[in-house]
Amino acid sequence: MSEGDDIESASTYLATEDADAFWLLFGMALVFFMQAGFAMLEAGSVHSGVVGRVLLKNVFDASFATLLWWATGYSFAYGTDNFSSTGGNGVIGVSGFFYESSGPLGSSGRTYSQANWLFQWAFAGVAATIVSGAVAGRCQFVAYVAYAVVISGFVYPVVVHIAWSEDGRFSAWRSNRLFAGCGVVDFAGSGVVHMTGGLAALIMTNFLGARRGRFPETDEQIGLFEGPGESGQVFQTLGALILWFGWYAFNGVSTLAITGAGGLAAHTMFTTTLSAATGCLATTALSNLHYYLGRRDPVRDASLVDVSFPLNGILAGLVSITAGCAVVSHWGAAVIGLVGSFVYYGSSRLLVHLKIDDVVDAFPVHGACGAWGVIGASLFATDFYYDLAIGGDRARRCKGLFYGGTGGTTIAAVCFVLTVVAWLAVTLFPLFYILHTFNLIAIEDTPVDVNFPDPSSRTSSSTRFGPPRVYGGDRAQEATVVPTFATPTSVNENSEAYGLELQHLTDDSPRS
Repeated sequence: MSEGDDIESASTYLATEDADAFWLLFGMALVFFMQAGFAMLEAGSVHSGVVGRVLLKNVFDASFATLLWWATGYSFAYGTDNFSSTGGNGVIGVSGFFYESSGPLGSSGRTYSQANWLFQWAFAGVAATIVSGAVAGRCQFVAYVAYAVVISGFVYPVVVHIAWSEDGRFSAWRSNRLFAGCGVVDFAGSGVVHMTGGLAALIMTNFLGARRGRFPETDEQIGLFEGPGESGQVFQTLGALILWFGWYAFNGVSTLAITGAGGLAAHTMFTTTLSAATGCLATTALSNLHYYLGRRDPVRDASLVDVSFPLNGILAGLVSITAGCAVVSHWGAAVIGLVGSFVYYGSSRLLVHLKIDDVVDAFPVHGACGAWGVIGASLFATDFYYDLAIGGDRARRCKGLFYGGTGGTTIAAVCFVLTVVAWLAVTLFPLFYILHTFNLIAIEDTPVDVNFPDPSSRTSSSTRFGPPRVYGGDRAQEATVVPTFATPTSVNENSEAYGLELQHLTDDSPRS
């Protein structure tokens, strides 16, 4: 075989269509692995007694999303629409239910089509999981099933259609009938995925109410609510790092092809990294500055950096850059991550002020930063990267407002954000109101997250009087806390750590 034959053989070894399909399958696997990150993050944010319930719902998220995305979701998102040709519809697809792929069998037909379905399915699963984090451990199963079905099968697909379908009203992925002359820039889903999930989480937590002891109103109530402790921090950190890892596929593989797009994919991952790191450090600095200026959180340890702020700062930076990861410069990415840290921290403190109990700060991270990400992309997009990522002949007029654009992209971004807010309010408020009316949303007597104060905490001297609940799975038992000065004989870890023994009300002797 000649050298020329070797070159020709190598050049045709992997067909272009197969390479692009593999790129999507690779991205799908990593985005799906983000479910493990969400599961760890949520497990590290709740009491150990409800961890099983939380993890089970994460498994169900993927399962519900699969069947619903197959039955109706993909059809509503990418089904037939005639908006680009006639100006009608532009809101929802109307064909392709129970997706069976399209095109002839072969590398250029169903291979790529099914790979694209799988990649989009992984995104749908993320949108549903965001909600489960906000309500972790305190939502009735019937309410969980209701919102999982409605979000995965209807609400989220409509948002996908208006922003990402070629016939969507806000889509930038066509050349005619563009909203405000440009369409919305949401390259990987700050608004489509994260804002949708975050807003849904906010609506649901508003109906759920707060866990007992979450917002102490008197000094005597301080210490009744504790986080999961150091073991929880391990899971939270692991979860956040897994999410950061998966985000490289979430943003990078949103090119939807690798052939001719390798440089663009590298750029999206570069900006993703910068924004995440900036968000982490800026949020840490901001939270500590706020604390030491005197507006102190009574349940926070002043001697330690609260691990939740750096971790949520990473996620805030990631969510913020997801819309503009392909169209902004490196400096733009850093600024977007910086502003995202203020958006996250301010909205997180606002929820505390309003006494809305969001277990993992799902709305501040995903809802508020998702909205900022869409607007940020419209401000910082450069004409060079806009042309590289979106294409067309409109880069000069549709670039970011701060780079001399006409403002059409910013108008589209603001209108898109308001449209999504209105859409979720119209669809989810009635659903949760009905569930709330029939007492089908919240688990009654949700326990405080832990019954043993951390001895290193400033609030460890505050002891909970009365019978706390000791959790085992979904069943609660009443117990009394009996202080002892002797070395406990129990192997119970909490007893050894805190010098406490649990004595059941029905027993006359300490539990061994």
